[in-house]
Amino acid sequence: MTRLLITISAASLLSAGADRDWPAYGGGPAGIRYSSLKQINRSNVAGLRVAWTYDTADGPGDPQTQPLVVNGVLFGLTPRHKVVALDAATGKLLWRFDSGIAGRGANRSLVYWASGGDRRVFAAVQSFIYALDAGTGKAISSFGKDGRIDLREDLGRDPAKQSIVLTSPGIIYKDLLIAGDRTPEALPAPPGDIRAYDVRSGKLRWIFHTIPHPGEPGYETWPKDAWTYTGAANNWPSMALDEKRGIVYVPTGSAASDFYGADRLGDDLYANCLIALDAATGRPIWHFQAVKHDLWDRDFPSPPLLVTVKHDGKMVDAVAQATKQGWVYLFDRANGNPLFPIEYRKYPASTVPGEVASETQPLPVKPAPFARQLLTEEMLSNRTPAVHQWAVEKFRTFRSEGQFVPFGVGRETVIFPGFDGGAEWGGQAFDPQTGLLYVNANDLAWTSSLAENTGGTSGLQLYLTNCAGCHGDNLQGAPPQMPSLVELRGQRSVQQIVTMIREGGGRMPSFPNLGNAATTSIAQYVLNGDVKEPAPAGTSRVNQKYRFTGYHKFLDPDGYPAVAPPWGTLNAINLNTGEYAWKIPLGEYPDLAAQGLKSTGTENYGGPIVTAGGLVFIAATNFDRKFRAFDKLTGKLLWESTLPMSGNATPVTYELAGKQYVVIYATGGKAGRGAPSGGIYVAFALPSK
Repeated sequence: MTRLLITISAASLLSAGADRDWPAYGGGPAGIRYSSLKQINRSNVAGLRVAWTYDTADGPGDPQTQPLVVNGVLFGLTPRHKVVALDAATGKLLWRFDSGIAGRGANRSLVYWASGGDRRVFAAVQSFIYALDAGTGKAISSFGKDGRIDLREDLGRDPAKQSIVLTSPGIIYKDLLIAGDRTPEALPAPPGDIRAYDVRSGKLRWIFHTIPHPGEPGYETWPKDAWTYTGAANNWPSMALDEKRGIVYVPTGSAASDFYGADRLGDDLYANCLIALDAATGRPIWHFQAVKHDLWDRDFPSPPLLVTVKHDGKMVDAVAQATKQGWVYLFDRANGNPLFPIEYRKYPASTVPGEVASETQPLPVKPAPFARQLLTEEMLSNRTPAVHQWAVEKFRTFRSEGQFVPFGVGRETVIFPGFDGGAEWGGQAFDPQTGLLYVNANDLAWTSSLAENTGGTSGLQLYLTNCAGCHGDNLQGAPPQMPSLVELRGQRSVQQIVTMIREGGGRMPSFPNLGNAATTSIAQYVLNGDVKEPAPAGTSRVNQKYRFTGYHKFLDPDGYPAVAPPWGTLNAINLNTGEYAWKIPLGEYPDLAAQGLKSTGTENYGGPIVTAGGLVFIAATNFDRKFRAFDKLTGKLLWESTLPMSGNATPVTYELAGKQYVVIYATGGKAGRGAPSGGIYVAFALPSK
């Protein structure tokens, strides 16, 4: 009886209607993260209080979820990728869907679709997309096979050997669900094809090959057989849709392997592209490639925004795309013509045998970068004299020459801003009232290099080939993004590590091509340092002559960034002019703030939203657990609240029964340093009069 009552409650809410919703990732198909609500505004935001909370009680994790709100129901995800429907006014659980699969890592939102009485929520759990009845949470058996489709299928390769998940949601165009995916960043990897499925049946309706097949445009930019063996060039951050024109705008990632491309010589179209596709057919309309033959993992990190700006005295429908490097590109939405000039500049050649870097790369003349571009000795940390001296000595061992310097062997090259941006997956917000784009950025330096890949099948050699790219040659990783494996010793069993390798989790892909003996050898090396037990031949992944040595944050001996602040910023850019309205540090380290070192900015993951009430809301900061509201015109801090865990997600706002709410998902997934991690939805509102 209880279950029946809950179901009726959810269904009645869904049919009752509501005032203002947040029905899609980014707020709507344009993805501008803007709300016309203004009950909460500059004059009263200081009075915001917690209205309700919902603890998913589903363990630690890093789901990075922006929930949806439709007709009084909030749809969200738990750290283990269960789907929950909550009463958006109270936080009361209405239903909960458990696929039976323990999802891990990012799962940034859901997709909602309705036609007449048919209301569906599409939810990703690892490689599957489920169609759920929005009123009951039950899987719709007529969709795909038993209520789900498998993204490993329809790629022209053996599904059982593909590692593929969906970390950011697809987008709806009429009766199509258009989806990308996340793939491994080293070979073997499946191709990052863009696919459209029938929302009712789950049948594949069209497919766009991001690694072109023979006869398709762009095929000549790859080796002739690359489409049969290489992978990635995938859409992992989601996309935006111009419903009127019927165009979907798709940003893509780098091709595998990320940092050594001797087996994919050429420009590698459509990797690192913003692609405009006919949403009904998948036919390409125009494209822009931001990085040719990417050797730095400089893929587009967030969905584009469909904006309207004043340019040369006329209103122009445009698409804005931010980058990890700290740039914003702005194009005419219809034809791809840039609204601000783009210069193709020359960069150094690769010194690594077999590699051929592109001679030129395109940079926008405006707006100016929102993150620093070249690390010099004068920019190193002065937190203490000892730290500065340490940083200087370390820096002098690096190669630091700015953007697009190919990695070499045996010497670390600086990536600044780092591998995690600049801009990141949280996305940006655009205010149609003012033309201001709000983008938060990381401003830290990372380093890395290449090493000769000796191959082999011992536990050590298999680890170096398959795992060191993320966890480092020394197993220490780059926490919290790439966790250290040293701490697993004495904490996990060989079988637990084997399971982790097979299934993946977080940013780690699964390794379906590695056999039992190979995964066991890796696990034994990780836990025991055992390098003597060889695995049978033929079980390692695709071997290249050179391998990536890992993601290395440039941190001082105390674990703080070794560059001078700001380490994270929030920026307001006028897209009408390409000029900055304001720029402020975002976030603090509480222990440094207690010592008087405030307003340093920190790493931040998650994005902003902007409202007609004059506010920019953002959490995102890793270490201070703050949720903040700023004046959208000046950047002045107007309100802040400490969350139970860091809010590494993008908030939403909605109005229900005359009351405006702002919700952030607090998970702590990026905080590290022993910080708590879980999954709590926290809703704020003004006190009732």
